[in-house]
Amino acid sequence: MEFPQPQVSRRSILKGSACGFGSLALAGLLSKESTGANASTAHQPHFPPKAKRIIFLFMQGGPSQVDTFDYKPLLEKQDGQQVAFDDARTIANTGNRGTNQRVMKSPWKFRQYGEAGLWGSDLFPNVSEHLDDLCLIHSMHTEGVAHGPATLFLHCGATNFIRPSFGSWVTYGLGSENENLPGFISICPSAGNGGARNYGNAFLPSSYQGTTIGMAGRPLRDDSVRNLKNPKLSLPQQQKQLEFLQSLNAEQVAGVNDRSELEAVIKSYELAWRMQSNVPDILDLSHETQSTLNLYGIGEEETESFGRQCLMARRLCEEGVRFIQVTYGDGTANPAWDQHSDLPKHAKHAKAVDKPIAGLLADLEQRGLLEDTIVWYSGEFGRTPYAQKNGTGRDHNPAGFTSWLAGNCLRSAFTYGSTDEFGHKAIRDKVHMHDMHATLLHLLGIDHTKLTYRYAGRDFRLTDVHGEVVHPIFS
Repeated sequence: MEFPQPQVSRRSILKGSACGFGSLALAGLLSKESTGANASTAHQPHFPPKAKRIIFLFMQGGPSQVDTFDYKPLLEKQDGQQVAFDDARTIANTGNRGTNQRVMKSPWKFRQYGEAGLWGSDLFPNVSEHLDDLCLIHSMHTEGVAHGPATLFLHCGATNFIRPSFGSWVTYGLGSENENLPGFISICPSAGNGGARNYGNAFLPSSYQGTTIGMAGRPLRDDSVRNLKNPKLSLPQQQKQLEFLQSLNAEQVAGVNDRSELEAVIKSYELAWRMQSNVPDILDLSHETQSTLNLYGIGEEETESFGRQCLMARRLCEEGVRFIQVTYGDGTANPAWDQHSDLPKHAKHAKAVDKPIAGLLADLEQRGLLEDTIVWYSGEFGRTPYAQKNGTGRDHNPAGFTSWLAGNCLRSAFTYGSTDEFGHKAIRDKVHMHDMHATLLHLLGIDHTKLTYRYAGRDFRLTDVHGEVVHPIFS
């Protein structure tokens, strides 16, 4: 018996294979009726924001607060004496409380700067010249005594499970100011201590994941977004290809009940298409004047790499990127500022970041960008005021450390909270990392208790069920 041959047209084959093409299609090429709201359209804040974006300067490894911005004269007076310190790291390692440790003074001198006379150490002479513009929070404390958990908590508000990073929450809540750029960019992130989770979207739609430029420990080049250009097809050819994918993708999306996941993937590829025409110019630092390059220390061996990172952050800030993370790290298992047995090595790292950070602050100020931009400087934790194992370095200290903020929405030449007389534990006006997250979101016009996403049957938020906004630091 003969059966009639099925009539399969080329069109029906392409239509049937649309699932394969669909995940590669680009959302802007779809009609708004097919894809829903444009991912690039900014969402409405909960209340009028004081700032529009954040530049986060992440000092990976935990710089010592008592050697940088938290001056403690008692360390010099009692240098070398044995004092009983009670901290989570010692308890975790030995099970003992109140263990005697040798007090260690700072190898660097502190001095007062500016009209307010705030204290800064010789490690950061250039940043210290801007102390009149900074809001220093001396009473930070956090979760996690090891780098991995503490770094995850800093970025994601949790030490366990996989949670969205701060930048992903910000772009989820506010959208992007510039449809041609990602709302969240991470410059030279580290592969260790959480790795991609520190700029990941977790269960949020994939369009809110951070876009990376470069990697910690590698020299940063101008055009360092991988696969940004297509060397095989011309722009007109790519345009034709994408228009074809548009028609396939429109049919696929129309036939799906829950479109959110598919649309998020499509939108991320749409953004990648638009980035090809916009990102190369933004990352091309040759457009900058020589005086600007000098301001950031670009052209000097010690400051070349981080200077480029900070200048890129300013250029991305000008273009409306919501959250820009700039990591100083060396890409190894032992993060840069992690000096357990060689505290003088702090000088090498401070030399690499001091001038670029000061240059960034000056550049933002002269361009008027501090009107609506927050600069946030922090490590994942601080370090102990005593010598670890009676040696020449300091151990991890999540119980008390310093972060600072800059921006016109914040009080300047201002210190908030304090650690004890040794600089060991936060004791007055304590600010937990959940509080820092809640405060920064508030400045962006977001109520942290209302920024939620329903996943696996419950509502999640960056601050979990914690977090208090620190209103006294607002200008």
